[in-house]
This record gives sequence, C-alpha cells and structure tokens, in this order.
Amino acid sequence: MVDRPSSDEPLPAGGGPSASGPESPSGAEPVPPLDAPTERLAAGAQGGDAAQFAALYERVAPALHAWAQLRIRRSMRMHVDPADLVQEVWVRAVTAFPRFDPATRSFRAWLFTIAKNVLLEGFRKLRRSPWAAGEGGPTTRLFALANVPDDVTSLSRRLGRDEAVGAFVERVGELADEDRQLLVHCGLEGLTCAEAARRLDLGEAAVVKRWQRLRARLREQGWARRMLDEA
Repeated sequence: MVDRPSSDEPLPAGGGPSASGPESPSGAEPVPPLDAPTERLAAGAQGGDAAQFAALYERVAPALHAWAQLRIRRSMRMHVDPADLVQEVWVRAVTAFPRFDPATRSFRAWLFTIAKNVLLEGFRKLRRSPWAAGEGGPTTRLFALANVPDDVTSLSRRLGRDEAVGAFVERVGELADEDRQLLVHCGLEGLTCAEAARRLDLGEAAVVKRWQRLRARLREQGWARRMLDEA
C-alpha cells in the first residue's frame, strides 16, 4: 500500500497550468512563466511581489498534492484531504515566507518542511479527536482554511482531478520500497542525498548512486518528469 501514514513521524518516504505559466489572480501583476529561475522568483516574492510567490507555489503544488495523496490514507480523507493540505500549506507559507532564506535551502525543501509539519499536526489532532473513537461528524475537516484566496482553492481542487497527478501516484506505488522512499525524499521533498541517507539509515554514497540511477530512469518517463525536483 502507498497511502500509509505514520504515527508521529513522516513516512520515509487534467487541468494543470499552461506552458506559458499560471493565470494571475484578478487585479494582480502577470505571473512569470513556470520556467523562470527559482532564485529570481524567490527574490521577487520576498520583495513583496505576490505574483512571484504565486508562480513559486504553483510550480511545486502538483508535487505537493501527489505527496499528500501518498501520505494520507483514503479512509482518513474525510477529515484530512490532500486538497485541504495544499491550501493550508499555502496559508502558512505566505506567513512564514519573509523568513525563507534561499541561501540555506531550496524553496521546495522549505515548503515541504511546512507541509510535513501541517500533516503531523493534522494526524495528532485526529488521534485526539472524537473521530478516533468513532464519534463526531463523518465529514468534519481538521483545517479551518481561513484566508485562502479563490485561485488557490481552485488550484488545489483542480490538482485533485488532474489525471497526470493521479497517474504519478499510481506509478509510485508500483516502485520497489527503497526506490519509492528515495523518490519521495529526493524527488518530491527536495532533500539532499545526505539528508535522505540519514532518514533511511543508509550510507550517503549508496543513496547517491541509487538516486542517480533512479532519477535517470524517471527523467525518461513523462509521468514523473513534471513532479521531480530538478533544483
């Protein structure tokens, strides 16, 4: 099974944007194309350009939604939905973004750190809630989702229907366990091989070689290319 949440620690684990770039929110400056350098987008966003932040987030959002689908069991999605997680991460990332330092880590790795904290928080709330004992409303959600712009809500729902995201999740489930964990850590979460090696309790050299081979195979397959961290 792929959608296996942990108790406290993270698991080791159509309708997308157009080629010319995501649409701008009403009244905002035009959003830069999705192939704009991440460093330039981050600098512009930290300078207060909302369109630059929108471009950064939309670039990573498909991988974030796929990651959430891999991490959240279907039986839990009435309370912790992948689309809700994408929206909640946006809210927290906007608040925390002034503290983001691109000199220390990539935007993707920074964003997924927030996502992992949000998901752990959701799981802990769920274990302490009446739902854990079979009580409470069957469709009550854990995240309040306050102050989420309509375009972010639309993006998260669109990704939930995106056939490419769904196909990616299915194909990841077919990988060998160690390859799946490497793809999640290095390909989705943006961890370095050294960081992934510590998570998996493996030698760094072995992880580097295995990830290089796996990434080379994945780059040749269209189902994986859109999601991979190429920073």
